[in-house]
Amino acid sequence: MRRLITFPCTGDRLAGTLDEGSDTTGLLIVSGGNEIRIGAHRGMAMLAARLAASGTPVLRYDRRGVGDSTGENHGFLDSAPDIAAAAATFVAETGVRRLVAFGNCDAATALALFHGVAGIDALILANPWVIEDKDNLPPAAAIRARYAEKLRNPKEVLRLLRGGVNIGKVFGGLRKMSAATPPASDSLATRLIAALAASTIPVTILLARRDNTAIAFRKHWEAAPLANVTLREYDTDSHSFATQADKQWLFEEVRAALQQ
Repeated sequence: MRRLITFPCTGDRLAGTLDEGSDTTGLLIVSGGNEIRIGAHRGMAMLAARLAASGTPVLRYDRRGVGDSTGENHGFLDSAPDIAAAAATFVAETGVRRLVAFGNCDAATALALFHGVAGIDALILANPWVIEDKDNLPPAAAIRARYAEKLRNPKEVLRLLRGGVNIGKVFGGLRKMSAATPPASDSLATRLIAALAASTIPVTILLARRDNTAIAFRKHWEAAPLANVTLREYDTDSHSFATQADKQWLFEEVRAALQQ
């Protein structure tokens, strides 16, 4: 059964949706970007329903200033109190003894940074957001991957030779690739990896292999793999795992992480 709840957070009230289940392990879903709790393409709502039908209780919620929740929206880097309030409410409402949290994009990054204050026992992080570029181009790692893919395709090479490619964009991408530098000590990628390195809880990272956000994260991750982290990839370009095949893979991976 799905029911609506509200709960306090630093003087505001957050709106949430609780899908009830009989298991003692529960899943807290944190929405990415400014999305409301149903997620892109209703993906998080459908995932919650499937998991609850198999016994896992699931709580989704809108952070402050988003959707039905009150307050000001200050972005994912200010969401530690929201995550902590949702986790405490979830335990109080259901009595779950093990709390797993799942987030996509910047919600994954927020969970990596702030899970310690929420008493979370395991993390499932999809396509963590580590991009801080101010231009309108994809991250350098994604540009490099796209160019390598196109140069392996004879049709794309012929298209380039015939002038069917925007040369301005090509040179812009090449300039960005050549200017790419290692992340600073206070960069988002560095902070995320440091937070996971300091944690002892199990972490599962799920990447959409051809998604720009995932490609950018993968580049940083290659230099710093961690023993407590399992990384899984799926061959899709859908950041939100939108296709039926994507959704099935995501469901199976989340179920496997819940059962660890």
